Amino acid sequence: MFAKFTRNLSPLALALTSVIAAPLIMTAPAHAAGDLLVAPTRVVLDGRRGTEVILNNIGDEEATYRISLELRRMNEVGRLEEVSEEAANEKEQAVQRIIRYAPRRVTLPPNQPQSIRIGLGQMQDLPDGEYRAHMLFRAIPKTAAVTEAQDEGDGVQIQLIPVYGVTIPIIVRKGQLQAQAALANPRVEQTVDGPALAFDLSRKGDASVFGEIRVSKPGVAEPMMVARGIAIYPELESRIVTLPVNEEVLAALKGPVTIGYYEAIENGGALIAEVKSVLN
Repeated sequence: MFAKFTRNLSPLALALTSVIAAPLIMTAPAHAAGDLLVAPTRVVLDGRRGTEVILNNIGDEEATYRISLELRRMNEVGRLEEVSEEAANEKEQAVQRIIRYAPRRVTLPPNQPQSIRIGLGQMQDLPDGEYRAHMLFRAIPKTAAVTEAQDEGDGVQIQLIPVYGVTIPIIVRKGQLQAQAALANPRVEQTVDGPALAFDLSRKGDASVFGEIRVSKPGVAEPMMVARGIAIYPELESRIVTLPVNEEVLAALKGPVTIGYYEAIENGGALIAEVKSVLN
C-alpha cells in the first residue's frame, strides 16, 4: 500500500556500513571525492530564498575546482545517467535556465572552505512541478595529461592524471506537490559484489521521495541496518534498491523482518512506507 508523503525534503546523503550489535549504517553527511568535501549533499529550492553549498579542500595542496550543472536521470536500479543537451526534455531545459549560482570556479588553499551561492531566476511562467539538475564540482588538475617523447626510441609515454568530481542534486519545486511511496518484494540476492538485501521502491505523485531505510527484527528495539540517502525521482514510478551486506548481517536477516522507509531525521523522521516479510 502506498503511504502519502507531502513534506518538503532537504539535504542529506548516502552510504552504508554494518554490524549487528550496532546497526549496519550507510551514511555520509557530506560527499567527498579526492581532496574535495561538499556539504550539504542535496539542495531543495522553492523560489522563496536561496542557499549555499560549502566546499572544503581537505588536501595538502592548493586546488582549483570548476562548478557546473549537469542533467541526469535515474534508471531502474537507482543509478544516475547523464543526459545530453540534445536529449533534454522541456523540464530539464527549464531548470538549467532558472538555477543561478556563483562563483563558477574557485581556488582553495588546504583546509580552506568556500561557499557557493545558489538561487533561482524568474519562475512565474514555470508550470507547477519538480525540476532537477545536478551540480558538478570538478577538480582542475595542474596537468591533465603529460606526453613525453622518449629519446631512447621507446615511443610516446602518456601520464594520465585522475580528475575527481562530486555531484549533488539541486531540486526546484513549484506548487503544492505530493508524493506517495511503497515498498515490496524484499529478497536476498547474490550480486557480483556479494550478498545483498534488495526490494522494490515505488512512487506516485508529482515529487521525488527521499529518506532512509531501516531494517528491523521483531522484538529488537534498534534496527539492524540503516541506509540513508535513498531516493526515487519523478522520472520513475519504481526502482530496485540493493543494499550490500556482509556474512554476519546476511545470517541475521533470515526470518521475519520489517523494512521501513522514513524521512530524514532533520525533516521529522516520519514513516513513509513499510513492508514486513520473512527472508530465507
